[in-house]
Amino acid sequence: MQENDSRSGVWFVLMAAMLWGTTGTTQAFAPVGFDPMVIGTLRLALGGVAMLLIVLVTSGVSQLKGWPLKATLTAAVCTALYQAFFFAGVAKTGVAVGTIVGIGSAPVAGGALGYFFRGERPGRSWFVATSLAIVGCVVLTLSSGGDVVIDLAGVALAIGAGIAYAAYTLVIKGLLEKHEPNAVVAVVFCLGALMLAPLLIGRDMAWLASPRSIAVILHLGLVTAALAYWLFTRGLKRVPVATAVTLTLAEPLTAGLLGFLVLGEQLNTTSFVGIALIFSGLAVLSLGGRPTPKAPAEFGG
Repeated sequence: MQENDSRSGVWFVLMAAMLWGTTGTTQAFAPVGFDPMVIGTLRLALGGVAMLLIVLVTSGVSQLKGWPLKATLTAAVCTALYQAFFFAGVAKTGVAVGTIVGIGSAPVAGGALGYFFRGERPGRSWFVATSLAIVGCVVLTLSSGGDVVIDLAGVALAIGAGIAYAAYTLVIKGLLEKHEPNAVVAVVFCLGALMLAPLLIGRDMAWLASPRSIAVILHLGLVTAALAYWLFTRGLKRVPVATAVTLTLAEPLTAGLLGFLVLGEQLNTTSFVGIALIFSGLAVLSLGGRPTPKAPAEFGG
């Protein structure tokens, strides 16, 4: 029974990562002059409000009571920091390096945090899968060519984004032990959006008035935030932190395939090698064993 729960958890996380992989394709349809920080904040806000309405309709206000202040605020801060660090890092050091460092550092941070704070011991399959997937991510991203700019501040911000995402995953894993997934996403997203709201002061919002912008925001908020995290939290209840974070490397795999199929981007032989490596890593993790837990330690309780 436990093994079946683990398998279903893997598929929930994979489906969430595939939805996250549509983010780049969706942004490609945004009008010229769009602001990524505005999109990131509105994505959190819309996803949080949508999940909050679902919680109120299905469970009433009872699910919104009794939240541990420290853990809830920590999760919201990590969510906000991920958005801010990732977009700032990409702006400084470019999409290729920012994506590689941000996405690639998350599984390593997730494995370390899961071990130290929850006692989850990553098994051999996790190490093999993570190595394959990270190398594949690097190959796939660099296969697009172009000039690669290494900005130390940008790299540091991207690493911060990866750590923030892994820490977010760790904290909500604890919240999910006492609260329903819908409520966790609603509360954390709404708080995270409120924390990012001051960054919108003085930014150009005129581009939001077009129907295309509205469609992009709706997809990002309802599909890549609300629905994707609805799936992710259900999967996270069934698999360890390290496994969940590594499985999200299906995101760049999906993004690469959508770029080829929908946007008409060209994939060379190197691109397909990267895709194959990521797919192999995900397959190893999906078919491999679970990390062995020991007595968990408290984190942000």
